[in-house]
This record gives sequence, structure tokens and C-alpha cells, in this order.
Amino acid sequence: MHCRLILALATLCLTAAAHAAPSAANPACSIDVEGRPGKQFGPDHIVVPSTCTDFTVRLIHTGKNSKEKAGHNWVLTKSEDIDAVMVDGIKAGAQHEFLAPGDARILAKTPMLGGGETATVTFPVARLRAGQSYTYYCSFPAHAQHMRGTLVLQP
Repeated sequence: MHCRLILALATLCLTAAAHAAPSAANPACSIDVEGRPGKQFGPDHIVVPSTCTDFTVRLIHTGKNSKEKAGHNWVLTKSEDIDAVMVDGIKAGAQHEFLAPGDARILAKTPMLGGGETATVTFPVARLRAGQSYTYYCSFPAHAQHMRGTLVLQP
């Protein structure tokens, strides 16, 4: 009797786990992105599963320089908005991490990091649309033109 109860509970737990909704704890719903010296992101392409409720990006600054000298952040916008977001960010200046405060075109962002630091941002996948082109970039001056990647929502 005792063995059957344990077996029934184990089966129930496994069944519940198999049918649980994907979450940020699901490895498919998160990614590590490295901000590397030489103005590069790794990876430079991210696919977000449409089954995720939220998606998490952990940015790792692999360099050694301070954020004032060569900071990195991770900023997500629609590709069509990136140029205007960059121009407005430069106007906002270093005190705002080269991002205009309250800019609704910014879909997700991490803080500016110095070498060896990490930061995480989690955003609702409902902000994304299949077929829409998204670009992530580093808003630090002279990085934004080269330090970019693409993000797509998997249909």
C-alpha cells in the first residue's frame, strides 16, 4: 500500500511538471549574452519561443574597463526605431546611460555595466510580435553602430 501511494504521488508530480507552463526558469525562456571587448555581442541572434510568458536576458560584460570608459548594456527596440532611439539616447547623455528616460520605444534594457559585471532583464513576451524585426544594441557612444544583434519571436 505504501509503495503504491509513493508511486502514485511520483506519477502525479511528473505529470504536473510535464504540463507546466514555460517560465523564466525554463532554459528556453532565457539566455546569457556576453558584451565583449571589440564592441561585440555573443550571440548576435536570439530566438524567443512563443510559448514563453517572459523572457530573461543576462548580460555579462567580459571586458575589464569601467562603465565610464567602455560600458556595455543590452537595449531592445523594434529595428525600425533603433536610429531614433540612439539619437535621443545620445542627447540624454551619460547620466541616463545614453537612453532617453521614459522612451516607450525601448522594449527592454539592462543598466550600463563595467567589466566583470552582470545584469538581468526580464520582459513579457507579449511585447513581441511574430514577423516583426527587433534589434538589440549597446547604447554606449561609438558602440551602438557595431554592437548589435537581432531578436525574433518564434512563430
